[in-house]
Amino acid sequence: MALKHRIPVSLRMNWKPVAASGIFLAVCAGVFGTGTIRPYVTSTASASGATVITDLKGSVELFDLSKPHQVKLTFTDAAYEDMLTEYFKSGEKNYVEADLVIDGTTIPSVGVRLKGNSTLGSLTWNGKGREGGRGPGGGGFGGQRPEGGFQPPEGFEPPAGGEMPGGGEMPRGGGFAGMVGMSLKAEEPENLPWLISFDEFVEGRRYQGHSQIAVRPTSMGSSTLLKESLAISMVDTSGEPSQGYAYSAFSVNGRSSGPRLLVEYLDEGYAEKLGDGVLYKSLATSSFTYKGEDQTSYVDDYKQINAKGEQDLQPVIDLVKWVEQSSDEEFAAGLAAKLDVESFARYLALQNMLLNFDDMAGPGRNYYLWYDLTTKKFKVITWDLNLAFSGDATAGPNDAMSMGGFGRMRQVDQRPADQTGTQPDEQDAAAGRASPSGGQSQAPDQAGQPGGQGAPAEQAQRRPGGGGMRMGHTLKDRFLKTPAFKKIYEEQYQKLYQDLLSSGKADTLLDRAVASYQANEGADAIEAQKELASLRETLTTRTKSLADGFAKQ
Repeated sequence: MALKHRIPVSLRMNWKPVAASGIFLAVCAGVFGTGTIRPYVTSTASASGATVITDLKGSVELFDLSKPHQVKLTFTDAAYEDMLTEYFKSGEKNYVEADLVIDGTTIPSVGVRLKGNSTLGSLTWNGKGREGGRGPGGGGFGGQRPEGGFQPPEGFEPPAGGEMPGGGEMPRGGGFAGMVGMSLKAEEPENLPWLISFDEFVEGRRYQGHSQIAVRPTSMGSSTLLKESLAISMVDTSGEPSQGYAYSAFSVNGRSSGPRLLVEYLDEGYAEKLGDGVLYKSLATSSFTYKGEDQTSYVDDYKQINAKGEQDLQPVIDLVKWVEQSSDEEFAAGLAAKLDVESFARYLALQNMLLNFDDMAGPGRNYYLWYDLTTKKFKVITWDLNLAFSGDATAGPNDAMSMGGFGRMRQVDQRPADQTGTQPDEQDAAAGRASPSGGQSQAPDQAGQPGGQGAPAEQAQRRPGGGGMRMGHTLKDRFLKTPAFKKIYEEQYQKLYQDLLSSGKADTLLDRAVASYQANEGADAIEAQKELASLRETLTTRTKSLADGFAKQ
């Protein structure tokens, strides 16, 4: 009793909040121990479809190419094994809760998951690939086994003797993964492609405006990924929407790799920078085919990135339906009201100039759609350039791209119609050659017009006989077959050539990428110079070949 009266009355009357504070401090001491708590500069803002509660500023600008970077991920072995088990069982890419240290800033409870479709086809665990993948025991493309097994696109001619470009044997692993030289092992998480999410387990959190960033894998036997870095820079320099990138030292659970390429992900923050509109991601299973007005029918085609609950997929459905069903005359007269045609022409010109086989018409369906709510027009955005600069450097603006440089797609010869009136594209379709847009030529519709009203859209996107990789895209194919739009494409191509190649700007961008790579811990200077020389030669050949082609026009 005497002890009770020695406690001040005010404290006795307010013992509950005091006790709660004491418990809170004890918990903090137990969780953080003697570690340093880094103060974060935060801001609060409202984003479409989500509320930004915390925006971590960090200490170094994430995509500053002039500085080295460091990324460290830590998660439990049990959580990693659970993630792998689910992926190898069902193909689902579940998030693992991890702690992240990025450029000295510690961020607890981020989400990390495997990223990619075709990329992960070569992933093995204990020497075995996922059923339906492309590693040992796999055989499909993008995690799906095509009917009859893997088949390259019609017109693809593999190199003799199973050799890699530049020498060496074709990697084992089957299908496209073997062709592009990818070999990923679950036992080496530091080499895997990752998607890091800052808000998966902590709602409303961003890092320098980003809710997600991508960690790219090595590909095509490259440890520097200079081709992808250069391609990203060239798209950005062209004025078209691109992504930020930087190289970073990288480790997972204490296992370090060489510098990895970090790429800005097209998330809610990215959409905010584009303006007032809606961003849609094309999925690898997308077909750009009208399936009716039920939006749930398109879950395998597009994913809405922002403005959820405010906007929906209807603008995309309307575009797909119109492109598929409009006549040639309607398409030529009305497309400019629905699509930024000059931007789209630049997009297509860049994919060809960058020798990118896997664009919107490629098997990965790699692109985003931005719908501007003010102009009510779409814009196509470049995404995933890991196969850039891997094709035939002498290909012309109207030639099809080769599949990652392994062999060559037979090109359409520019023949006039024969005496029976059959057009070259129709002859090529019958002969199994690729169209200039990179996909299979469409068969004529019931009215006899390629790609016109009533033409089955899937015909342009699947190789004859079923199975194999899907090539072609209805919007791209029809655009390049329309004389007025083909003229815009050619004009934009020449402008891009002057600005990026003949000016020497691409070489400057390449030097910047090499310097960024070499600034990081673990960089392989010898390999960097080797890949630099090879890519420089590709640029030289590309520049000269295109110049010769323009001179003949």
